[in-house]
Amino acid sequence: MIRLQSCVPELATWERRVIGLVCTVDVASGGSGERPLSIKALHRALPGVEPARIATWLDTGTGAPVTRAALVLETVLSDHPQEEAVALILADVALAQALGWRYALPLLATSLRRGALRQRGEELRLACHRAVTRSAAELARQASDLSRRTDRLKAVAPKLRAKGAGAAVEMFLTRDAVAPAALASLNSDRAARRFCDRLVDLGVARELTGRDFFRLYGV
Repeated sequence: MIRLQSCVPELATWERRVIGLVCTVDVASGGSGERPLSIKALHRALPGVEPARIATWLDTGTGAPVTRAALVLETVLSDHPQEEAVALILADVALAQALGWRYALPLLATSLRRGALRQRGEELRLACHRAVTRSAAELARQASDLSRRTDRLKAVAPKLRAKGAGAAVEMFLTRDAVAPAALASLNSDRAARRFCDRLVDLGVARELTGRDFFRLYGV
């Protein structure tokens, strides 16, 4: 996931839920082929919302991708005006589905201004177009930065001497966020935490949560 500065307070929740969506599906599906944007996976990320309701909301979006996302956003907010985070998540999911993407990116969630959430109809659709335009340039910049950082991690990998380091590095390269406990190849939680801290010290990984406990790391 590409992390952008949020302009809506609830989007700290958005980031946690998106990380949870991607990582939970990766771990729980165990190679089962479950689609990250399936109703089942989305319910796992949004446990307070019934699967049938998620499906109904996503089905309300029709037309071009941004129009579809705007319709989903409007429908969720009309039903539950206080659920701005859920509305933004599902709007970005609708956009990703319409574009044929495997994962959702927070294009609307990070750029749609709070005042736009009170708009409806054509005004909201135009606001969504403007938000996607703003996000696209920033996402392209961050994608380029992510590519450079993964190249640095690959360059450092041969110098990491911990047993199981190769498998751990591969996990960093293929997941958006990694919990030390998931690094089973390193044989112990302590070794995994030290490995993650070592990557941070080398400047090839970052701690994503800002917490002292239950940390997540990524490139």
